[in-house]
Amino acid sequence: MPYITLKNFANHFRNELKEIIPKDSKLSYDVVIAGASVAGLFCAREIAKAGHSVLVLEEDFEVGTPEHCGGLVSASGLHDLGIIPSTKTLDSPIQKAQLMSPGGVTLNIDAKKQNVIVINRRELDKQIAHQAQKNGAEIKVKTSLKEFRQDQAVTSVGTFDCKILVDARGIASIIQRDRTGTLQSAQYEIYADWIQKGLVEVNFDSQKYPGFFSWIIPASDGMGKVGVAGKGINAISAIEKFLEQKGKHSIIRKVFAPIWINGPISNFVEGNTVIVGDAAGQAKPTTAGGIYSCGVGGILAGRAISNYLITHNKDDLDSYQKLWTEKFGKEFEKQLFARKMLERLDNSTIDKIFSTITPEMISDISSNDDFDFHTSAIIKMLGLRGSLKIAQTIFGGEIRKLLN
Repeated sequence: MPYITLKNFANHFRNELKEIIPKDSKLSYDVVIAGASVAGLFCAREIAKAGHSVLVLEEDFEVGTPEHCGGLVSASGLHDLGIIPSTKTLDSPIQKAQLMSPGGVTLNIDAKKQNVIVINRRELDKQIAHQAQKNGAEIKVKTSLKEFRQDQAVTSVGTFDCKILVDARGIASIIQRDRTGTLQSAQYEIYADWIQKGLVEVNFDSQKYPGFFSWIIPASDGMGKVGVAGKGINAISAIEKFLEQKGKHSIIRKVFAPIWINGPISNFVEGNTVIVGDAAGQAKPTTAGGIYSCGVGGILAGRAISNYLITHNKDDLDSYQKLWTEKFGKEFEKQLFARKMLERLDNSTIDKIFSTITPEMISDISSNDDFDFHTSAIIKMLGLRGSLKIAQTIFGGEIRKLLN
């Protein structure tokens, strides 16, 4: 028997492969999705469920990482998205929200009826990924999109033929279009005795966090996420000062990332590219939260793409943006206006507004408002439907935009 070196064996094996796989062959999918975000994964689930081939590319080593999200979502919103949280996904329910003005005026809102929960985003993303995979989607990690040419997705591991590309790359994608709608933010996961399970804390201060706020979101007693965001701030310095004031703590994770607060982009569909989630500006302008609104965007996009692949009718693809706008458009317009008002309030005015909110208004907010569509709560807090006249004095006729 002739002696075969390892090199000869490798060359022989390579030649055999050339006979089986032509040099110019490429794997082909109906849809390639760049980004294993909530929106991208829901989109993949819907496309695969309809029987079409779909590949999801995630540039990081792991689906769900890095985790930028605070993790607040309504249980009804998750239900609409087709998710029953697993024990790993669900951290804790929220019982109360505590809002604090710059001068220390505190409002306590009962959150039980809103059925808000804190979820572990890393585990939620994996749960959605599992749903997508079970329906037939393929997922590749540590794989990034380099370029999208006509019917081809060029990636870090090769080129794939596809009929539709979905951009679900998050805020990194939208910043390439427009940087004016971003705020700098920092969020730390920490251990601290002063974090109380079931209690979300929000602190307003136009000097420390202009146009936004700081927050504490509990995962359990003594563990949670602390964050800050604001226009033109040094997020690292701001969060370190906030934590120093709060007291003793241990930091287990740090995340620094911009957040998008300018609302949806003009076009969700550009040729045969479909844009979903944070990349499409589908996060709330008031809080930058987007699990529900971005998730719905992914689902609607997935269904629209699935129909288009059968009919080849462009109207089917365009229905995605129409349906998302019908559901969220008016609410987001009001949130954008509420954001403009917040950016114009100084600390003295914030204190005045907080001090004149009545217990009856707080009770009304606690009893009736929807976490996912919350501008009615903002209106009540500004007193626009009550006796408070401060907001009318500041904003005059502009208030009608928020009320309509």
